[in-house]
Amino acid sequence: MLELLTGSGLALAAGLNAYIPLIVLGLAGRYLDFVDLPSAAQWLSNGWVLAILTALLVVEVIADKIPVVDTVNDSIQTVIRPTAGGIAFGTGAASETAVVTDPASFFSSSAWIPIAIGVVLALVVHGTKALLRPPVNAVSGGVGAPVMSSIEDAGSVALALFALLAPVLVLAMIVAVGIAVWLGYRRLTSRRHRRRTAVT
Repeated sequence: MLELLTGSGLALAAGLNAYIPLIVLGLAGRYLDFVDLPSAAQWLSNGWVLAILTALLVVEVIADKIPVVDTVNDSIQTVIRPTAGGIAFGTGAASETAVVTDPASFFSSSAWIPIAIGVVLALVVHGTKALLRPPVNAVSGGVGAPVMSSIEDAGSVALALFALLAPVLVLAMIVAVGIAVWLGYRRLTSRRHRRRTAVT
């Protein structure tokens, strides 16, 4: 169960920001003794790979905070975030950490399953984010873009760290994010309704 939560947390984090969970995994595998990345994912801890991922993260963080540019960026990320989610889930579910004691047994039969699960999880989060951002920008006059992006980045970092260090907390994060999205959507629709009523 812990392996599933670790992989899920990393995949969901990738849906918010493709590069944060990959960097967290790479740094953990490189510098933390209690995190042992599977052999197929050792490339994540390579210095050059981490440098490239960090450069891509900087571009992503800036682009995602600029209205209109964030929508274009979300279109580009439709392929990147699910791919990162698949890699992150597959790596996280097979990583040997202090809290994941028997990682290989969970997905020993079919190696493609964790990647497929990660792709789907990241795609759902990415799709929700991409659908909500344009209305938020429209209602807020563009002010909502940097606020929402900062919240998403913080959520991605928290999910990635919880996934590796305390997978059980991933469940709490999922519930919290779900409630936040639902409340945000309700507030957005009520504002739109009020505007339409005021116009008529």
